[in-house]
Amino acid sequence: MKLTDDITAQIAGQTIVRPLSERDILNRLFLKVEDASTIVITCDPSDYSASRIARAVEDCDAHLLNLNVTADNLSGNHFMTVELRVNHRNGASVARSLERYGYSVVSAESGDNPDNDTLRRRVNELLRYIDT
Repeated sequence: MKLTDDITAQIAGQTIVRPLSERDILNRLFLKVEDASTIVITCDPSDYSASRIARAVEDCDAHLLNLNVTADNLSGNHFMTVELRVNHRNGASVARSLERYGYSVVSAESGDNPDNDTLRRRVNELLRYIDT
């Protein structure tokens, strides 16, 4: 199977067109990035500023990798929901910075995995052992 684009696939020489699924759309919007955190904030539409959000992220020596804006239609209020992806494994400092800038942090999902830290520490110990 060879993917030529998101809606067309070639299988055994035949072109098959399929509609994009919700998962395909989400994967396009939020690409998988290791060592990144996802933060969801809400704000009034009049308070939204992408440059201000980027400044709040950069105040923590982080880079804004992804920013998606949606309307919060589920709860019936007029707030905007903004989903961010930053290049820090632990996004707690970025979440605090966003709160200082006046944004409400709904969730902060960290890419920090204790198993990865243990593995990284053991590999570093092994490399030090090999060097001696």
